Amino acid sequence: MRLQNQVILITGSTTGIGAAMAQRFVSEGARVIIHGRDAARGRALSQNLGQDATAFLQGDLADPAQVEQLAAGALTAFGTIHALVNNAALTSRSSLAETDVAFFDHMIAVNLRAPFMLIRALLPALKQTQGCVLNIGSVLAHCGQANLPAYSISKGGLITLTRNLADSLGPDHVRVNQLNVGWTLTDNEYQTKRQDGLPADWPETLPVWAAPSGRLLTPENIAEAAVYWVSSASRPVSGSVLEIEQYPVIGRIVNQEGNEDA
Repeated sequence: MRLQNQVILITGSTTGIGAAMAQRFVSEGARVIIHGRDAARGRALSQNLGQDATAFLQGDLADPAQVEQLAAGALTAFGTIHALVNNAALTSRSSLAETDVAFFDHMIAVNLRAPFMLIRALLPALKQTQGCVLNIGSVLAHCGQANLPAYSISKGGLITLTRNLADSLGPDHVRVNQLNVGWTLTDNEYQTKRQDGLPADWPETLPVWAAPSGRLLTPENIAEAAVYWVSSASRPVSGSVLEIEQYPVIGRIVNQEGNEDA
């Protein structure tokens, strides 16, 4: 098993990609600290995966005090930590005109400030274990879309955080890498697109330019990729930002026939 005896904190891990990572990591021998705002859902997942192999910590990453509590609780849960996966993120829609200061600050607090502060709080422990950080970003960091400027900016900042800290923490043998995830079919994404006006069968009627394979990525696809990056197999690589997507981000539309105006 590739993660035998590793202790890993995954933020935002009660649903979607985070939950898939928790399940995959446990199957690979890790002990996982599950985190989220929904206590009932978090405890249910912990019980399902095995309470000897998991612990659940509740917390709102928009609150700096709760970020500090999460870091302290994670260290208490199993006495050490080998990897931090910064997965939690808000994906709330808002155009430039609709984005006020409160909305922008909340997005940045959860998606960018919290990962930074968690790394800061857990760094002494990660130095002791020569551990690693895996940030879960998005291909939207490269540009984004009209109704997600604040989200896209937060993920762009996460790329800089990853590369900056990889450089500065290299001598401490703490690695920092990032997965920029493409369009993934989670339960939350399905419901969001329904609210955006797409039909109930939208995952089966995707345009070729959006899903050349005929389907979206799954949380399990991302979880499988994440195993490599939190395991010793990827040592000593640090500072990598990898696109987990089914097409090249650059040129994906202009190189598709009939999509020149897309």
